[in-house]
Amino acid sequence: MRIGFAVPVSGSWATPANMVRVARRAEELGYHEVWTFQRLLYPQGHAMGPVYRSVHDPVVTLAYVAGVTSRIRLGVAVLNMPFFSPALLAKQLASLQAVSGGRLDAGLGLGWQPEEFTASGVPMERRGRRAEEFLQVLRRLWTQETVQHEGEFYRLPPVHQDPRPAAPPPILLGGGAEAALRRAGRLADGWVSASREDPAGLGEKISIVKEAAQAAGRDPGSLRFVTRAVTLVRPSGAPGRKPLSGSFEEIRGDLAALAAQGVTDVFHDLNFDPEIGSPHADPGESMRRAEAALEALAP
Repeated sequence: MRIGFAVPVSGSWATPANMVRVARRAEELGYHEVWTFQRLLYPQGHAMGPVYRSVHDPVVTLAYVAGVTSRIRLGVAVLNMPFFSPALLAKQLASLQAVSGGRLDAGLGLGWQPEEFTASGVPMERRGRRAEEFLQVLRRLWTQETVQHEGEFYRLPPVHQDPRPAAPPPILLGGGAEAALRRAGRLADGWVSASREDPAGLGEKISIVKEAAQAAGRDPGSLRFVTRAVTLVRPSGAPGRKPLSGSFEEIRGDLAALAAQGVTDVFHDLNFDPEIGSPHADPGESMRRAEAALEALAP
């Protein structure tokens, strides 16, 4: 199982200097990937919590990190397709794939926050069907010399979009509903779980993705299954301890259960710890804890 780490993108510790420190140290320690996530807007008075209140753009962050690393892969989990046109996202990700030397893993999702859809000028309804057409256009722009498309949601006159990526980035689809899982099995290079996913229930959802891939004539064994570990470093032996929380030893021990369920990639994400990823957290203390976690949880 490949082990990754999330760069600082949320809260007070998410400074350019800290992004560089975490990404470079993760590369030095042998982590396979660094990851980001997207939050376009935070609705006033919403109950999402402080870790969503102040979040950097993930594409810009990964482009910045690409320039200060050389080997580690760069992932986003996830970009919500309805907030982009296929042509814009195809251009951005193709450029990111180029400047990173082919290290990008593109996690894509449907979105769930109504205010973000309103701000983006698109309806929430039928976003699953919209996503399937989006993926078709995205891949055609990456691989075909001339693209013309007349669809239900998107239209392109005969166009070129160059430079095309020498190797298109892998696409990992998010979503926990059965329809989303089956879509990932039919159309994507893998599935990425959400931050709210129960680690104990991943195996069942991975099985649905694999079944859909098999039914579509694809090789389920070629798919990647990526889990965001909402990692909470806390004192050892806490009563009612949840997976991926507790001491470093306890957290490392939890990874075997993920691998047994079919997870191929897991990344530790401290942005979702409210003691670290909040706008009000002490950034110096957050980095001290992050650097300790980088060392202790390294592959």
